[in-house]
Amino acid sequence: MVAVADATCVSIPDKVLRTPEARFADLRDYPFAPHYHMIAPTLRLHYVDEGPQDGPVVLMLHGEPTWSYLWRNMIPPVANAGCRALAPDLIGFGKSDKPAGRGDYSYEAHVAWIAHWIEALDLRGITLACQDWGSLIGLRLAAELPHRFSCILLSNGGLPTGDGPVSRAFTVWRAFSVISPWFPIGRIVKTATKRKLGAHEVAAYDAPFPSAAYKVGARIFPSLVPTRRDDPASDANRRAWTVFENWYKPFITCFSDGDPITRGLDRGFLDRVPGTRGQPHATLRGGHFVQEDDPETFARLIIQACARAA
Repeated sequence: MVAVADATCVSIPDKVLRTPEARFADLRDYPFAPHYHMIAPTLRLHYVDEGPQDGPVVLMLHGEPTWSYLWRNMIPPVANAGCRALAPDLIGFGKSDKPAGRGDYSYEAHVAWIAHWIEALDLRGITLACQDWGSLIGLRLAAELPHRFSCILLSNGGLPTGDGPVSRAFTVWRAFSVISPWFPIGRIVKTATKRKLGAHEVAAYDAPFPSAAYKVGARIFPSLVPTRRDDPASDANRRAWTVFENWYKPFITCFSDGDPITRGLDRGFLDRVPGTRGQPHATLRGGHFVQEDDPETFARLIIQACARAA
C-alpha cells in the first residue's frame, strides 16, 4: 500500500477566492443541489450528490479546465439506476474555492484535498469514473486508498511518471496555458469536443471564472503533469503503478476514438493492470471531453459495472 497524502499537511492558502453564486444562476441541465465540505476553515469544496445515499458509490472526477458541469448528462441516468452519483469540483474549479497564488497548487495538494473529502464522507466500495486530470488524481487516490475503491473506469487519461515521451499536442497545450494572455475556458472546452457546444454550454464552463484572478488553478494544471523523471510527483506515481500492477479488481478502459492528447495511453493499462483482463473495454465516440460527446455510452458502462459488482 502507498502512503496516503494527508490534507492536514498541506499548507492552507493565505488568499482564497469564491465565485459568486449568481454566476451559476439558471444553468441549463444542471439542476443539482449544492453540497459543501470544509477542507479547512477557509477552503471549501463543492460537490454534487445525487441518487440514494445507500446506493453503490460512483465517484466522477473531472479534469482541466472543467468542473462537475461536465458530468451533467451522466449524473441523472447513473442516479436513476440506483447509484449514489458524486461529482466534486476540484479546488480551483467550479463552485469550489480558488486559491489565489500559483504556489498554492500542487499535484500532492489536489490528491490530499480530495482524499480529505472521501475520508470525511467515509466513502467505500467506490466505482471511480475519471478522465483527464480526474485520472491523475483519481488513480493516485485508488492506489493510496485501495480499500475504498472497488472498480475503475478510465477514459482519456493516465498516470504519468515522466519516464516516457510527451505528445506534441500536450506540449502545445502546456505552452499555451503558460504563455497566452488569453485563456478562454469555455472556448477551450469547445475545441476539445467533437459535437458543437451551444452558447449556453460554453457560458457554463466560463461561469466559475469571473476574471483572470480566478483562473490560476486552471492555468497551472498543465504544468503540474509529471513530464520529467525528477518531477516532484514522479516517484509517487511510480509507487502507484506498483499497486496497479497487482490490482485484480475490475479496471475498465473506455477511451474515445478522437483524442490526440491521450491516444494510446490505454495500452499501458491493458498491458500492466491484471484487473483489465476479461473486462468490457470500449471505445467511445468523441474528442477529449467524451462526457460531452458520448455520455450515454459512458453512463451505461458505469451502470453495468455497478450491477456486476452487486
